[in-house]
Amino acid sequence: MTGRRERQVVVGQAVLPVELIPDAITLLRFGAVTRNAHLIHYDSEFARSEGLAGPVVMAQLHGCLFHRAAAEFAGAGGRVREVGWRNRAPAHVGDRLVVTGTVQSVDASSGAVTLDLIERCGTGDVVCCRGRAVVIPG
Repeated sequence: MTGRRERQVVVGQAVLPVELIPDAITLLRFGAVTRNAHLIHYDSEFARSEGLAGPVVMAQLHGCLFHRAAAEFAGAGGRVREVGWRNRAPAHVGDRLVVTGTVQSVDASSGAVTLDLIERCGTGDVVCCRGRAVVIPG
């Protein structure tokens, strides 16, 4: 006996929220490590000339938040097998981004858990991204 107790995961179970409020420095640093130098992420005047309210959060940063939510759900010793998302609305510097979700399905034979994820931004209920992740809980 190992003393390890399997965690019970059920359809409909909540994914705990993951939050981020990106600032200009976050976008600059993230852009540097991902080699994303597009001006809509850094230059307010250029972003406005493109019809945006200001600099926007990179799509890949949204993906990182989805991955973080999935990894936290998977827990210690767990792993994330896949993450996918679609951007629905722009998020800007200073917007509060919150990823939440629920368990969509549990594969009893493989142990894979599919999560339905959603990211909301700002103070309202604007959906920035929708997606899913597949994890193997630890």
